[in-house]
Amino acid sequence: MCSFTPPDAPRLARWFAEEIQPHDHALRGWLRNQFRELRDHDDLIQECYLRVCRVFSEKPIRCGRAYVFAISRNLALNRLRAQRERYALGEPDLDTVYDEKADIRSRVVHDQDLALLHEALAVLPAKGRELFMLRRLHGVSQKDLAQRFGITEKTVEAHLFTAMKRVVAFFESREKQQPVSVRVPNAVKLELGPLMPHA
Repeated sequence: MCSFTPPDAPRLARWFAEEIQPHDHALRGWLRNQFRELRDHDDLIQECYLRVCRVFSEKPIRCGRAYVFAISRNLALNRLRAQRERYALGEPDLDTVYDEKADIRSRVVHDQDLALLHEALAVLPAKGRELFMLRRLHGVSQKDLAQRFGITEKTVEAHLFTAMKRVVAFFESREKQQPVSVRVPNAVKLELGPLMPHA
């Protein structure tokens, strides 16, 4: 039986730079061609990279290119399915639903989530916080953020990666202090675990 030693951060970053990053352009083009209906390819690719890095931290991946394309395809199909279901049902005005239907308990949880999110964002540097909020809470694309701030998309991605890492660390430390009550607010929808390294 072959034993597997989980990679340290430099090894993970090196593997990512050698096996995954070279296929980024092809992956983005393929997703744009195959899944034109999807709203945000950047977000999907970021989630794909998070998952690939998490898997590589637990077991070896033989062919990074094939694996990253397979994961992105599955994520795209899931998002497309969810998107179509939302369109079929009609997207409700969430503020109206919340105001009219929410009971006291859910309002308290909502307020706690917002307070916790506010605390988590307070640990970020100003620029990282602004980029993170525009991207994750307002849905501004990485391309639009790059244009708005006069920086490259890679720089935006690096800022978002660092911000996400800090927010995840915040929630993990809170969870250790209060394991039952602390959870990531729905507004953030982060995936906990190893994050995409940058070469």
